[in-house]
Amino acid sequence: MLYDISIALGGAVVGAAVGYVLNRYITSKQLSESKNLGDRIVSEARKEAEALKKEVRIQAQDELYNQKKEQELEFRDREAALKKQETRLQEKEERLEQKLEKAAFKESEAIELEKRLLKEEKKIDEMQIELHKSLEDQAQKLQEISGLTMEEARNKLMEDIEARTRHEAARMIRTIETEARESASRKGKEILALALQRYAGDYVSEQSVTAVTLPSEDMKGRIIGREGRNIRALEAATGVDLIIDDTPETVVLSAFSPLRREVAKQSLERLITDGRIHPARIEEIVKKVEEEMDVKLREIGEQATFDVGVHGIHPEIILLLGKLHYRTSFSQNVLQHSLEVAFLCGIMAAELGLDEKSAKRAGLLHDIGKAVDHEIEGPHAVIGADLAKKHGESKEIIHAIQAHHEDIPPATILANLVQAADSLSGARPGARKELLENYVKRLEELENVATGFDGVSKAYAIQAGREIRVMVDSDRVADEKTYVLCKEIANKIETTLTYPGQIRVTVIREKRAVGYAK
Repeated sequence: MLYDISIALGGAVVGAAVGYVLNRYITSKQLSESKNLGDRIVSEARKEAEALKKEVRIQAQDELYNQKKEQELEFRDREAALKKQETRLQEKEERLEQKLEKAAFKESEAIELEKRLLKEEKKIDEMQIELHKSLEDQAQKLQEISGLTMEEARNKLMEDIEARTRHEAARMIRTIETEARESASRKGKEILALALQRYAGDYVSEQSVTAVTLPSEDMKGRIIGREGRNIRALEAATGVDLIIDDTPETVVLSAFSPLRREVAKQSLERLITDGRIHPARIEEIVKKVEEEMDVKLREIGEQATFDVGVHGIHPEIILLLGKLHYRTSFSQNVLQHSLEVAFLCGIMAAELGLDEKSAKRAGLLHDIGKAVDHEIEGPHAVIGADLAKKHGESKEIIHAIQAHHEDIPPATILANLVQAADSLSGARPGARKELLENYVKRLEELENVATGFDGVSKAYAIQAGREIRVMVDSDRVADEKTYVLCKEIANKIETTLTYPGQIRVTVIREKRAVGYAK
């Protein structure tokens, strides 16, 4: 067994030696092949580098040649452009020389012309001096012949020219205004007549007293009370005077305010029905009636806006409208008057193609200031405009309210419509009452205004003061002057008098020749 092991070990040693020798042989062979390969690669790389170097050199030479060629071409182009520019400059220089020659020639001509003009000016000055002397001589001769100085002749000429101009102007004004008046008057009358025809309101004169019927004569004593305490309490609570006289079963309530009379009437009727009449009960009933009256006033105001077809009015304005139901002006109910004005404004606005709702709104609110004019100082138109502004009405409505009595000049068509409708409602026959004394005084003032003009002989107010006829002296007033005089009288009436509606002014001039055959 040891023999076998020795044999195995010997074989292994021999195998290892043989492997070592073979490995060295293979390694040396591979090294020699690698060295040969490296030499070949280096040789080939050198050859390629030489070839690449030659190629780069050739390309550089070609590029250098091309750049040289391009520079030569560019130099030639620049040289040609410079030659062209030089040619143009030479041409410009030649033209400038020609212009300078022409300018020098024209300058010499201008100098000669200036010399000639100076000579002509001297001649003209000499001629003007001679002409001035000639005119002075002629003026002197004319003065000697006419016997007038220049100032007197000038004044006379100006007077003649002024007279002729006034004559022509009066005739022209008469023609133009006659045509305008005819067309405007015709159209205005049509619109006003249509408004009056389409709206016809009832007229009821308001009274300043109210009568309350009593169930018996004994009730008068109960109303008076012990030592008059009941009647005093009732008068103090309502602000109304109670008149108890010999009229059977009747008590008269007297007050300027219809609203206070209505409160007193309802309070008294409830006290009579209740039967308990004493100061405490009177105060309780009056307070309750006043509260109910506020509700009723709002209902009346809302009904008025509904009748007119106007919406969006502030509740405070509606309450004031209700108060107008118990307010009178020249015995005319103000709320009824406001409704009439609203309807008339709407009709006229529709005929003119304007906003009908705005016209009705302005007409309904135009007298709203009369609801509080006894509490606030100032014209009711201004008070009404302030109230409308405070409660959000438009500027156009505010202006129409403020201008309807000329507190400010009307500047819109709506303001003029409200003015016209207000005059129509107040001036219709039966609408208002006028005292005889005031009526006569108004007519006298109208006639005095007309007779105050130079040349007027007589003046007559006719048709209840809606027309005045003026007779002029034919020897002192010419035909053309009558038209101017008519305008002057009308303007003075507008500025000095207060009147409803409009007043027609007619100036009459006539020449009469009277003879007798015997």
